[in-house]
Amino acid sequence: MKAVILSSGGLDSTTCLAIAVDKIGKKNVSTVSIFYGQRNARELSSARAVAEYYGVEHYEFDAAEIMKNSNSALLNSSTKSLEHSTYAEQIKKNSRVATYVPFRNGLMLAMAASFADSLYNGAEVEIYIGVHQDDSAVNAYPDCRADFIKAINDAVEIGTYGKIKIVAPFLGKTKADVVKIGTDLAVPYELTWSCYERGDIPCGRCATCLDRAKAFAENGIADPALKSFGKIL
Repeated sequence: MKAVILSSGGLDSTTCLAIAVDKIGKKNVSTVSIFYGQRNARELSSARAVAEYYGVEHYEFDAAEIMKNSNSALLNSSTKSLEHSTYAEQIKKNSRVATYVPFRNGLMLAMAASFADSLYNGAEVEIYIGVHQDDSAVNAYPDCRADFIKAINDAVEIGTYGKIKIVAPFLGKTKADVVKIGTDLAVPYELTWSCYERGDIPCGRCATCLDRAKAFAENGIADPALKSFGKIL
C-alpha cells in the first residue's frame, strides 16, 4: 500500500500526513501540493517544511492557468475582497463564500490520481484529502461534501482499474476533532499555515483563521503556530 497526501501545508492535510505515516510508514508516503494561483504562496513553503519534517518525498504542480479566469478572492489575480467573516455569514449574505475556487478539490484529486498511478504504477494507492464537516457546513464548499467525495472516489477507482482510492478520514468530523487526532499524533502544527491573507503572520480574522482558533480553543490548547509567531489571537 502507498499513500499520496494532497498537502496545502495547513492543519488538516498535515494531520492526514501524520495518519498515513503512522499507518504505513514514511517510505510509502508522498505529498503533493498544487499551485493554482492562490494569493498566499506561504502555504507551499509550509507544505515543503511539513514534508521535510516527516521525511517524505514532496512534489509540486502548477494549475494556475486553469483558474486564471476565476474571480475567487483566494486567487492572487482576484479583484474581489477577502471577507473577514465566518462561512455561515458569507453564505447568508452572498449565497457562496468569497474563497470558493471552481471545482478545486475535483481538479486536485484528479491530478493526484493521475500522478499516483504514474508514480506507483500498478500499486494500490490511497489519496488523502483533509476535508471535514466544517468545510461542508452550510454548503460553504460543495466539493468538500461527503457525496462529492464518494462520487469522485467512484470515478477514480473505475479509471484506475480499482487501484486508487480517495481517503477522507475527517468526513463527519469537525476541525476540533482533527486537532484532537493530530495532537495525539504529535503533529507539528507550528509548521502549518492556514491564513488566507498575504501577511507573514496569521491575520486572525479570515474564515479559516477563525475556524482554526475555534478548533484549538475547543481542545483547550494554544495554537503552536501562534506561539511560534509570538502572537495570541
